[in-house]
Amino acid sequence: MTESTTQVMHCMEVWGGNRAVDTDVVLAGLDAWVFSRPFRGHHEGGDVHYVSSCATGKITRALVADVAGHGTEVAATALVLRDLMRRYVNRREQNHFIEVLNRKLTPDDDSGRFATAIAATFYAPTRMLSVCNAGHPPPLWYRAEEDRWCLVDRTEPGSDQQPNIPLGVVPATTFVERDIPLQVGDLVLCYTDALTERQSRVDGPDGLLALMPSLDPSKPESLLRELLRRVEDPDAPLEDDVTLLLLRPNGSAASMSWRDRLLLPLRIVREMASSALPRERSALSSGQGQRLR
Repeated sequence: MTESTTQVMHCMEVWGGNRAVDTDVVLAGLDAWVFSRPFRGHHEGGDVHYVSSCATGKITRALVADVAGHGTEVAATALVLRDLMRRYVNRREQNHFIEVLNRKLTPDDDSGRFATAIAATFYAPTRMLSVCNAGHPPPLWYRAEEDRWCLVDRTEPGSDQQPNIPLGVVPATTFVERDIPLQVGDLVLCYTDALTERQSRVDGPDGLLALMPSLDPSKPESLLRELLRRVEDPDAPLEDDVTLLLLRPNGSAASMSWRDRLLLPLRIVREMASSALPRERSALSSGQGQRLR
């Protein structure tokens, strides 16, 4: 596995990519842990992950996507994801973000490019997590007060709405989201389908859910590695890219350092200017964990 590191997020930053990483991320009001491993040790994979922090530290957005294709196809999609994360970094509502992303990923030809994705926006003052699931395996939610794990369904309980389809399939699609009121100590786990496919030791999301009570939720810093150890057969590694993202509200108040306050106007101007410029592939995570300031 890759060496574990720490990423401290500042205002107006977007961090992530599609390369191997094992990192804990420090955010305002939220702790996060990210593990991603491309298939067979490849330099880049088809799983893409991003985390962004808004100008005031109140809004954090996380994205995990499983992109169809390989190599330059995935790299191009990762650029689209990153640029839209930057464009919407200060917006609490994520509906428009998802709908624009869906249109960006819908091809003009029959290339079949699409992505399943989980987009989650955390609003620190209320600890509300808004989750949009576009054809992705359902996240798992640890409810600390009840000491139990549950699946986060793609629609509200009792709703007659159909689950969201993957991104890039139908251009004019309205995506629904689910609001989850989190408490300090709760955990939300997002993952790609390598954990629940036939090569895994668990059978689908329900099998993964059944495994979670055997893990220690009080040690989130080691939970991802332990989960992967339980899921993966050492004699038959998972035959796909694997990515896990774990979120935990910590109850800390959003705040800005004097440095961030002084640099904020410059960062906003730079973000506005850069969003109008064409992107090049070299802009994508020349090193994993590229910090966009």
